[in-house]
Amino acid sequence: MSESNPITVFATHAFNESLDYLRVFEFLESVDRFYYLNVSKPENVPKEGGLQAIKDELISQIKASEAIIVLPDVYDQNADLVRFMMDVAEANNKGMVAIRPFGGLSETPAEMEQRCGETIEWNDREIADALRRQARGEDTSRWEVLDFPGFDADGPTD
Repeated sequence: MSESNPITVFATHAFNESLDYLRVFEFLESVDRFYYLNVSKPENVPKEGGLQAIKDELISQIKASEAIIVLPDVYDQNADLVRFMMDVAEANNKGMVAIRPFGGLSETPAEMEQRCGETIEWNDREIADALRRQARGEDTSRWEVLDFPGFDADGPTD
C-alpha cells in the first residue's frame, strides 16, 4: 500500500453520514502513512427506481472496495440493509471488519461478529491494521514501545 496504490474502503451507511461513519474516517485520517480511498458514497441516493436502485447503488460501491467496515450504529438504524451489504461483500469476497459500539455502552450485534473477518475496538492503528489484513492480507504485527522514565535498554539509569 502506498500513496499511489491506496486501499479502497467501503463503510456501511444508510445513505446518510452517521456519527460512526464520520468517526471512522476521522480515525483513519490520523494514521501516519496509511493511504486509503473512501468508495462509500452516502450522498448518492437514487432518486428513482425504489429499493432495487438502492441495492444496485450499494452493490456498485461495495464492488469498488477491497474491504468493508461494518458500523454498529448503521446496523442499529437498519439491520436489514447492513445484512444486504454483508451479503454483497461475502458474494464478492470482500474482507469485512466490524467495529464495536463506540464507548462500550452496548454489545456488538452477534451477527456482525460472526460474519466479519475480525471485530475490533475504536483505535486508529487497530482499524488501519485490520483493513490491511482484510483488504490485502498484509501481516501487520507491530510492537508497542513503552518508555519507562529512569530505565533504558540496559536497566536503571542513574
